[in-house]
Amino acid sequence: MTTVMTDAEPLAAGGGALARQRRRTALLSAAAVALLVVLTAIGLGTGEVSIPPVDALRGLVGLGDPGNVMLVQELRAPRVLSAVAAGAGLGVAGAILQRVARNPLASPDVVGVTGGASLGAMAVIASGASAALISPAALGGGLLAAGLLGLLAWRGGFTVSRLVLVGLAVQSGLAAAVNLLIVRFPAELASSALQWTTGSVYGRTWTEVEAGGGAILAGLVIALVAHRRIAVLDLGDDSAGSLGLPPNTARLQLLLLAVVLASVAAALTGPVGFVALAVPHIVRFLAGPPTTGTLALTALTGAVLLLGADLVVLHLLPVHGLPVGVVTATLGAPWLLVLMLRQMKPNAGSATR
Repeated sequence: MTTVMTDAEPLAAGGGALARQRRRTALLSAAAVALLVVLTAIGLGTGEVSIPPVDALRGLVGLGDPGNVMLVQELRAPRVLSAVAAGAGLGVAGAILQRVARNPLASPDVVGVTGGASLGAMAVIASGASAALISPAALGGGLLAAGLLGLLAWRGGFTVSRLVLVGLAVQSGLAAAVNLLIVRFPAELASSALQWTTGSVYGRTWTEVEAGGGAILAGLVIALVAHRRIAVLDLGDDSAGSLGLPPNTARLQLLLLAVVLASVAAALTGPVGFVALAVPHIVRFLAGPPTTGTLALTALTGAVLLLGADLVVLHLLPVHGLPVGVVTATLGAPWLLVLMLRQMKPNAGSATR
């Protein structure tokens, strides 16, 4: 007996797959929130003076013993919240860059944004100016690098492959300039400068957390709202244009959003490597194709990864005072190698259109 499939059956199958992905994304997001709360409690409660996790969380909102409240709010919370905000911003920035550039290797580390942030911060340190200017200078350096990238990538016609290649050149040049500054530093400044360029959340203040965290939160909201534009661009430039979305204009706006997120994150923590590169791939592996829900999950996963890496630096490594970028780079270097090997496969060519 021959079975006849109606037109409604493929639609129902597709709808069922989408519903399953939504449930999986919701479960993963709930697990990420729970893990983030646990890591936050550990970060706020552990140190030379230990505080029970529940009391540490209560101290964060000003409840409980006044001594615990002071210890948590003044000394530990800025570091923890900086890691959470920067991790979320880097994760989403990486996801946007990879989809807009249609290249799984695209990230702020690769296209020059973090190199520009490092150069801005190093210029302030080298000049002996106030440390309060380091974060604004890092933000300005990241935006300047993005402007240079856009200027060079748009000359002769914009293509996504040109964007990535120009970004690699910009990052290499900026990294060389940063290394030159460090070599020229007085000995008493070289160690602190080198720590900043590796990425660290040590010594963050509430002023930096409020400014940087607020900017990242606003950027995340804009990214979620703009996800429909990213989805339309995924269809190709011709399809996007036929749907009324100018592809180059939309791509430029989304790139600017990613640059701002990455630059603000770098201003908070320094150029922490590989978070923006790896997190979108982890989320795609766990939750499936990109949706608005997976973009929110990307922010949560980035926050969990960077905060977890900072806790490893603080409490598990035998060497005291290592920057958090050491841990993320150790985890990210093998991941980058795997991605590059996958890109070398013949069927991976479509990823670099």
